[in-house]
Amino acid sequence: MKALRFGRAAAVISVAALALTACGSDNATGEPAGEGPASSAAGTAVTGTLTGIGSSAQNSAMEAWKTGFESANEGAMVQYSPDGSGAGRKAFLSGGAQFAGSDAYLDDDEMTQAKEVCGPDGAINIPVYISPIAIAFNLEGVTELNLDAPTIAKIFTKEITTWNDPAIASQNEGVELPDTPITVVHRSDDSGTTENFVEYLSAAAPEDWTYEVDGAWPADLQSENAKGTSGVVQTVTSTDGAITYADASAVGDLGKAKVKVGEEYTEISSDAAAKAVEVATPVEGRSASDMSLELQRDTTESGAYPVVLVSYHVFCTSYDSQETVDLVKAFGTYVVSEAGQAEAEASAGSAPLSPTLSEKATTAIESIEVGS
Repeated sequence: MKALRFGRAAAVISVAALALTACGSDNATGEPAGEGPASSAAGTAVTGTLTGIGSSAQNSAMEAWKTGFESANEGAMVQYSPDGSGAGRKAFLSGGAQFAGSDAYLDDDEMTQAKEVCGPDGAINIPVYISPIAIAFNLEGVTELNLDAPTIAKIFTKEITTWNDPAIASQNEGVELPDTPITVVHRSDDSGTTENFVEYLSAAAPEDWTYEVDGAWPADLQSENAKGTSGVVQTVTSTDGAITYADASAVGDLGKAKVKVGEEYTEISSDAAAKAVEVATPVEGRSASDMSLELQRDTTESGAYPVVLVSYHVFCTSYDSQETVDLVKAFGTYVVSEAGQAEAEASAGSAPLSPTLSEKATTAIESIEVGS
């Protein structure tokens, strides 16, 4: 088996550690209450440096995960650069990071590429972060709007250009809408948030959104743009009449749209996002340890918010040393644990993984091994 070998600039594991075995605990360290921090079966905490690159949507949660994990493992450090999902996947597939944070699972071509750095069994995609994508806007005096999928698509294709357009007004009786021009703000970088958003438009408004589902914004729909979640939010915040799509945890006081699902308009919330994930199905043709999910973007399920991202941590199925394996498994297990998910919810407003997903994720992470 060809095991992953990273360049020294990417990460160096400093001290050997024994495998983390405590799973299913309510303790933030993933161990039985009353024992030392994140101990292995022999009572040794993991140490070393773990390097990840990727999703900016995950960043708030990642800061909480880093703090919780490092406080429980004084000799461990997690380095994470929120450069965007596309950058994270590229870095991982080139051997420049030990894991990637991505708002989209590896596609089939990327799964094949992963075998070059991870060995013949390639990589696994583990869901770690569930969050609604807010359709966020800056419109004086308006904090909430009802919008259906065709209207959202027409706004982002710039077919609808002013806020008092009849298509918007007809869904928002009693709301005083100005004739302010709409400024669309999109991500300039390859983004999993973009991919999730346009996947929703493609499924829920196929006649109005005819562009390919991709992490890069369509070239012929260029308008205002910015890098990363924080970049688009900052641009919209400073631009009257602007609209964007961004992880809900990051939009602050911007107005947010309720999205029409079936015959109702669903308010954005972590519970509504979690409900949309409940009806997701596994991607076909993947290994038993891979947890890539297909979301039903055109669902009519009452109370579900389908403009949602499931963000993943992408790991190799094998690494070249026991020390690396122990560190990866310890951090990964903490992230998907009840305590790790609670930390993310508190810091980023994300929806925790269900107990079933958490258990499956823990089992999948435990399958990571040393390659030869």
